[in-house]
Amino acid sequence: MSPSSPVPASDKVLLITGAGRGIGAATARLAAQAGWDVAVNYSRDIDAASRVADAVRACGRRAITVRADVADERAVQAMFARIDVELGRLGALVNNAGIVARRSRLDEMVVARWRHMFEVNVLGTMLCTQAAVRRMSTLHGGRGGAIVNLSSMAAVLGAPAMYVDYAASKGAIDSFTVGMARELATEGVRVNGVRPGIIDTGIHADSGEPERAQRSASVIPMQRPGRAEEVAEAIVWLISPQASYTTGTLLDVSGGR
Repeated sequence: MSPSSPVPASDKVLLITGAGRGIGAATARLAAQAGWDVAVNYSRDIDAASRVADAVRACGRRAITVRADVADERAVQAMFARIDVELGRLGALVNNAGIVARRSRLDEMVVARWRHMFEVNVLGTMLCTQAAVRRMSTLHGGRGGAIVNLSSMAAVLGAPAMYVDYAASKGAIDSFTVGMARELATEGVRVNGVRPGIIDTGIHADSGEPERAQRSASVIPMQRPGRAEEVAEAIVWLISPQASYTTGTLLDVSGGR
């Protein structure tokens, strides 16, 4: 298989981290419709993850739920080993798992918050990417694949007086995405990022502002928040053969913001 070839149909096995809700869940459902078998990673809510897996199976595709803290190296290794056995050769990875904390100024934050934020959002993405590369890269005997990292428009806008630590973690994801794309460009693995804007998902409740998406409509050029399914469309395109010449791209899905 040449480095630019699309993932073979037999390798349409996809891992989505943090897939129990929001963008991850929407991506799992859409990917299943596109013919992917899906490993649904979750950290706490088995019921939500099981519902997503059931939706994948309803499309005629295979699905497993895999509990793992992406910031835990051993848990990540065990998750990938289980996928190897139960679903087969990995063809794509979507690094979607991420956290945000309550709205705050930097001078009001504690260091423990920063550590946890970077462990999940950055270290988790790096650990999962490392495990995927060891399976997909032609350098390691793989047959190629695609990786999509979930960033945020906060990486560009900075999220002042809200959560600059989250914005900084997503800025790291942008740099990591570009670097990995170039590192793997001749090894059959494409790496891209998606930067959602304000999307109407449950993550806003984690920051203490469950109504933020609707309340922020006036600052979005399109005058509405996005839907998880709209971000999923971009992700599924980036892992598809139609995006075979696209790598190192950071795609903004932000309503013009």
